[in-house]
Amino acid sequence: MQILPTELPDVLLLEPRVFGDQRGFFFESWNRREFERLGLPVEFVQDNHSLSARGILRGLHYQTEHVQGKLVRVVAGEVFDVAVDMRRDSPRFGRWTGARLSAANHRMLWIPPGFAHGFYVTSEAAEFVYKCSDYYDPAHEVSLRWDDPQIGIAWPLLDGAPPTLSAKDAAGLSLADAPRL
Repeated sequence: MQILPTELPDVLLLEPRVFGDQRGFFFESWNRREFERLGLPVEFVQDNHSLSARGILRGLHYQTEHVQGKLVRVVAGEVFDVAVDMRRDSPRFGRWTGARLSAANHRMLWIPPGFAHGFYVTSEAAEFVYKCSDYYDPAHEVSLRWDDPQIGIAWPLLDGAPPTLSAKDAAGLSLADAPRL
């Protein structure tokens, strides 16, 4: 597994070693020993899988209690994946990083606890899977405004059209109003 740096040093773009031939491919998407060797001793408690159509934006989500770290990847299609630093004492509070994740590039993003997370579907559809280091807790979930000018995420919007959002995400909080972790 190779670690590729992002604009936020704690958010890691992971490139697994892929073995492929005419039959297809194989790679390990999670191996506790390998992650510990990389300095990422994390215990996962929940796996999630979503399907979204082109132009859908999910996020930016985080929890104020039961704060989750996430290992995210795409198994079909492509997304632009984003993490925003929400840690109270971080010198990078409010800064973001993004990466294209796809079934073709096999890349994964490690988003440690303390970051808001979201993704935008750039392909016809995308299946997105992720492991979480704590359980989902809807009572403590926060949705951060996807287009907050203070954060300034450069979303690769298709044809410049606004994304399709859930009601919860459409009502997301600005960075100035959102709770820090």
